[in-house]
Amino acid sequence: MTSLPDRQQAVTLIQEAQGNGARLDKAYALLNLSIRTYQRWTADKAVSADQRPVVPRPAPTNKLSEEERQAVISLCNQKEYRSCPPAFIVADQLDQGRYLASESTFYRVLRERDQVHPRGRQKAPQSKRRATTHKATEPNQLWSWDISWLPGPAKGTWFYLYLMLDVYSRKIVGHEVYHGETGELASDFIEKAYWREHLATKEKPLVLHSDNGSPMKASTFLEKLYDLGITPSNSRPRVSNDNAYSESLFKTLKFRPGFPTNGFRTIEEARKWVLAFVRWYNTEHRHSALNYVTPQQRHTGKADQILAQRKQVIEAAKAENPRRWSGDIRNFSLPESVTLNPEKAVNC
Repeated sequence: MTSLPDRQQAVTLIQEAQGNGARLDKAYALLNLSIRTYQRWTADKAVSADQRPVVPRPAPTNKLSEEERQAVISLCNQKEYRSCPPAFIVADQLDQGRYLASESTFYRVLRERDQVHPRGRQKAPQSKRRATTHKATEPNQLWSWDISWLPGPAKGTWFYLYLMLDVYSRKIVGHEVYHGETGELASDFIEKAYWREHLATKEKPLVLHSDNGSPMKASTFLEKLYDLGITPSNSRPRVSNDNAYSESLFKTLKFRPGFPTNGFRTIEEARKWVLAFVRWYNTEHRHSALNYVTPQQRHTGKADQILAQRKQVIEAAKAENPRRWSGDIRNFSLPESVTLNPEKAVNC
């Protein structure tokens, strides 16, 4: 229903449009109104309010009387029926040759008296927790890591790949293959990456994001992060999208041509293959999210120079043969910042 102030405003706008020479059907369509609606609103010369809420309506002929409603409440509150659902009560009453009301009517009457509640010990639905959000404007501000299983020589055997990347540059800054998943191994893993990237002299703190696996939450690992001055960050429980950068990297790795789907024979073979993949990914792989420069080029600050050179080549080609371009040349810029789990607008 449209309120009276909204009706008055709509009529005023239509009349102003008509006075300025606009066609009425266009004005109606712009406000998503029909001519019949406009005529009904202005039938009495003045804009009238919607009368539907105030029109007296007769009570339904099948409506329960107050005595019958009270009988439903009294029956449900009897000792033998206190813990029974309405369907059971109605069936039991029918077996005794009595019918008071239907199951839906029982529920409706009980709901009016606030006597319908979930049974059991489950908690009420909790509001969803927002994803952890971090923004990186340069390398070594935000890292993401995870552990994936690599198939071993026999079915059901695995090697465990620890992989860490810089979210800003997409460079793999740490990789190890171990026989298990423990907080101690994770501590050694992060410490190696920390010293390899020379973070001891870095002024801004590093944020390390991961999911909620046991090595990521282990006290040994968290203590190591504290010693290194690294801020831990975790995904929401059972929400893999919160660690999307690592998940995407694992897919790239496992769909890389040459990945041994039948399993690695030894852990040394797995380590050798992963090392070759990391070298290819960092120094040869032209990343689509980086405008097709390599993660190493982005990490070392050479990406802007490379993209500027590409732009010059395209501009020269366009100047030589402008008919091949119907518009501007492609965008050769890179985003100034990268956000992990950017906040989404809430639809009201």
